[in-house]
Amino acid sequence: MVGARVKKEGDDTIRRRKALRRVDVELEKGNFKTALSLVKQSQGKPGGLRGFGAVKLVPKRISTLDELELNEADKISLHSSVNSILDSVKCCMQFGLEEDDEVGQLLGQESLTYGDCCDTLSNDRVMHLQHEAGHFVVGYLLGVFPKRYGVPSMEDLVKDNFAGGKVEFLGFEFLREVCTAALSNINCIDRKQNNEVYRCTISSKTLNRFLCVILGGLAAEHLTFGYSELLHSDVEKLDRVLKWLGFCQDEANWRIKWAAMNTVLILRQHNEATSNVAEAMASGRSIGFCIDAIESTLSNGK
Repeated sequence: MVGARVKKEGDDTIRRRKALRRVDVELEKGNFKTALSLVKQSQGKPGGLRGFGAVKLVPKRISTLDELELNEADKISLHSSVNSILDSVKCCMQFGLEEDDEVGQLLGQESLTYGDCCDTLSNDRVMHLQHEAGHFVVGYLLGVFPKRYGVPSMEDLVKDNFAGGKVEFLGFEFLREVCTAALSNINCIDRKQNNEVYRCTISSKTLNRFLCVILGGLAAEHLTFGYSELLHSDVEKLDRVLKWLGFCQDEANWRIKWAAMNTVLILRQHNEATSNVAEAMASGRSIGFCIDAIESTLSNGK
């Protein structure tokens, strides 16, 4: 009986990986929608994909962490993580355009040895990997298809010529319009007009997913290291989208808090999947391989 179950699990793994190889072929051709279609076709089938879109977000009617069905220790831990993320977001919004002079001075000190530099760069790369894996895992589990990614190599970090990691998703094309919008001089009347015009172009479901995915990197850093390096690009993008949609500051803050709560819950439950994806990214593995890293933990009941 045990042998039969093991054989079935092995057959399911073979089927899943075969399907994901087909996904990779389409991605290499730039056929992103076809790749997504293959992923959806594999859902719910023997040896198919269990994780894509499997996570449900906490309903918005749950306004505080205390309303979640968690034990007291988990509530305290979740509360701490969410507050840390919100503090980082606030800090990024306030100081996003400023250079971190203290870090620059530290790296410029002559007393910093070659070994110290190597250790620092190695730690930086681990943080980059964990950050991008956080985006990837949250997006995939919420049903947002990751179509490509980029992470820095050690050589990139040594030469300081890497612009930053990224995971690109199918379905967030509205970001192109956000990036071209001039938001710096938006007044209250303009924001009300944006509210009416732009919210028709993006569904509530897409916005909810985007908010969680964009916080996935920051949350992964906090959960893994207990802090964030305060990379501003994600928070700047988050801020621009909320302004583009015309949200007032109070509503924007509430949405960010709700998204942070959901993101932390997802990553805490799937911490092994995040670590596995980070390892896959470190080796430059394909999107299909990264997806399989997530699916394998689900198959193992983790």
